[in-house]
Amino acid sequence: MVLEKFNKINNQILPTGKVLTPLGFAIATIYILFITLPIIALAIRALGGADFIQHITGPTAVQALRISLLTSGISMLIIIGLGSPFALLLAKNNSRFLKTIDLIVELPIILPPVVAGVAMLMAFGRTGLLGNPLNNIGITLPFTTTAVIMAQIFVSAPFYIRAAKIGFASVPKELEEISETLGVSPWSTFWRITIPLAWPAMAGGAALAWARAMSEFGATIMFAGNMIGQTQTLPLAILSSLESNLETTLAISLLLVGVSISILILLSTLVDTTKRNNS
Repeated sequence: MVLEKFNKINNQILPTGKVLTPLGFAIATIYILFITLPIIALAIRALGGADFIQHITGPTAVQALRISLLTSGISMLIIIGLGSPFALLLAKNNSRFLKTIDLIVELPIILPPVVAGVAMLMAFGRTGLLGNPLNNIGITLPFTTTAVIMAQIFVSAPFYIRAAKIGFASVPKELEEISETLGVSPWSTFWRITIPLAWPAMAGGAALAWARAMSEFGATIMFAGNMIGQTQTLPLAILSSLESNLETTLAISLLLVGVSISILILLSTLVDTTKRNNS
């Protein structure tokens, strides 16, 4: 029975689809090789070094990893905490004003990170628009760990907000209305219906945003600097080590790749687990 249905569907495929499917597989293969070969080459070269473990456990790598995990973790808490209600507002309203705001939200995606860093420096630096008011109350933002967090939020928040907005928009409005007609409070409806249904998109956006925050370079070096133990994240440590030791550069680069992949796998696993529990 199943085989008969499959053959029926297969016979309905347009000739164009039959022609393009092999081409699609060929392009997919080329693309996968294009993406994975550099990573494989990096892994082979880094792991082939005699002192790989020493490089990734050295003070430079350990301090940079600590700063990256700390700042990106704080950034993600802020992005998810503030970005979720913002994304919900964008998803549930279609006013022209919010559509304009929606376009502004995505501006950091197309803005070069170096330009973002310069812009933040002009806004929050000592001679920036808010520099004097902040200095008057004893707040200094540039070239601090706080500046790293601000740079990460600036470049990575749009990835989460956009994904969360799509997730919230995909939740059938009828389910939320039925829940409220049954006497369930809006707050309980939000946590019991809206969040579980939008969760896969939210988690996917969080994974992209977290990985983007971990790999942020341009805005960070312009706005926060490259101070060891304070603002030097893994990408900045790679730049610094490139000037002195290629083996250290390769080791830290592979470490960053491993951390980023681990984040993607972790959140992907959480999404799959949630889907199984809901089903």
